[in-house]
Amino acid sequence: MLYVLGLSYGAVALVLDALGHPLSKSAVYYAVQAAGERVPGLRRDAVRVPVGQVLVAALGADLTSVKCAGQWLTVGVGVDAVHGLALTIDILDNGEASTLTAWIRELAAVAGATVLVTDDADGFKTAADETGLDQQVCIAHVVRNTDALVERLLPAVAGDADGSLAASGVTADQATADLVRLGQLVRARDPAARTELRTMHLRYRGAASPRQLGTATASLAYRLRLLTLDRWNLWGRLVRYRAWEGPDGEVLDGTNNACERVIGWWVKERYRPMRGYKRTQSVRNVSRLIAWAGNQLAGPGADLAVVIP
Repeated sequence: MLYVLGLSYGAVALVLDALGHPLSKSAVYYAVQAAGERVPGLRRDAVRVPVGQVLVAALGADLTSVKCAGQWLTVGVGVDAVHGLALTIDILDNGEASTLTAWIRELAAVAGATVLVTDDADGFKTAADETGLDQQVCIAHVVRNTDALVERLLPAVAGDADGSLAASGVTADQATADLVRLGQLVRARDPAARTELRTMHLRYRGAASPRQLGTATASLAYRLRLLTLDRWNLWGRLVRYRAWEGPDGEVLDGTNNACERVIGWWVKERYRPMRGYKRTQSVRNVSRLIAWAGNQLAGPGADLAVVIP
């Protein structure tokens, strides 16, 4: 467990030697790998519903990456989005929609999930649609991205920099007001605001695309057309947490923070001081061992006899 707490293999060997229990660095490495191999669950083909639960109503999913033998690996993390416990840490072939769909379908079937909580990536939207799951998109991601876009577009819109607003029949004042209002709507997240977003989008539906204009870049009006369309289409996924309730009264906070905590604490925190992994299986073993131990923090603690023969 000294390695799990952050010591390197060499440092663990030094500590054990000082305590009168000498063990070589290699022996420490093999002990950690063996413990990781014995971790129950935490893999897509052996997902375990947390003790005391019949199912996991809300499945959280996210991707991260680690370097292994000089190559970047895609790591998929699945969690109980309500209680924050890690369910699986898997190495995926890539982050493409088809790969995510197959992965999510497998996890949701075992967990009994009816809703998928993710970031705003299109691949996860496709996975939710293809698997028939309702989806909650992380409100923090959408708010942050919307704020950044509004801040970047406002100065150009105020002066109708490229004349595209006027060409679309929209004044600079109206476009400015729309951007400000869009930011307000995304922050308030009133389910009924979808109608207002539709009205806002329709003001820009006449904006010509780069192909129609024969240009390499999108005009201001066309960028507003795409932005308002995206938020209008996204609205149901953004505000689902307002009305969703699990079979036992569970609720969502609208964020994907549970996944981000698992990635940060159980995958990345141990990985950061490394120069990278040398074996793919080591990524699985170390991350799953740490996540398994972390899952026990809310209870009596990790039973080391489970992973140490």
